[in-house]
Amino acid sequence: MLVIHDKSAIRKLVASWQAQGQRVGLVPTMGALHAGHISLVRQSRESCDRTVVTIFVNPTQFGPSEDLALYPRALQADCAMLEDEGVDAVFAPPEGSMYAADHSTWVTVDGLTSGLCGASRPTHFRGVTTIVSKLFHIIPADEAFFGQKDYQQATVIRRMVRDLDLDLRVTVCPIVREPDGLAMSSRNRFLTAEQRQAALVLSRALGDVSQMVGEGATPDDCRKFLEHAIGSEPLAELDYAAIVDADTLGEIRDFSRPAVAALAVRFGATRLIDNILLPPSG
Repeated sequence: MLVIHDKSAIRKLVASWQAQGQRVGLVPTMGALHAGHISLVRQSRESCDRTVVTIFVNPTQFGPSEDLALYPRALQADCAMLEDEGVDAVFAPPEGSMYAADHSTWVTVDGLTSGLCGASRPTHFRGVTTIVSKLFHIIPADEAFFGQKDYQQATVIRRMVRDLDLDLRVTVCPIVREPDGLAMSSRNRFLTAEQRQAALVLSRALGDVSQMVGEGATPDDCRKFLEHAIGSEPLAELDYAAIVDADTLGEIRDFSRPAVAALAVRFGATRLIDNILLPPSG
């Protein structure tokens, strides 16, 4: 496995593979890898001839009061894990190579980024779409793989790819959970044992909502249930509980179209997100 830090070098490598007719899969990450990331790698290796994983803690998607400095960095361990998975190359650029001192160009996706996580993190998605766009230009892959846990992010990236006529496919892979239901996240390691147990309220509440939809509950019923369920856990501080259209991320009045139940909840300084897909009822 090659570990590459230079943009020109990774670009030339990918071009050489594609010149031989090989499909290239791309898995963008911020490192601190876990089983959720590895599921994306495995899907890429199944779908493509070559797989590139990027590891870059992107500063522009963190707000001024967020955990950029504390975000876990474990490049050596990450690379060992990826080599075991048969990854062909890791692109791990230094921060200075991705953003010039006078960087002033941004990619924004309106509408989809205004609600959910965008409401409390107003600059977050601008940072996400800008860095992902840059990675897509540096590594012109045939297919890119993202996780459903970051549902809004995946939806925003799909829209960006469509609107900018980027020539690649975006594949969204299912959430990977711990045996007790907690969604895999690099931030789970920051939870105390007590917070870790309390965080199970997210997956339990979402599972209950899925059952409620099958029993005829309305979106408003489901949202209120989520708010009550999270509010009943003393260690949980609700950021949002939402039932939205799966494509537009807008509010819905019924379940005639695919929907998503989404949560963002803080446990101390750690913010966790989770969601579940809700198929049309009736």
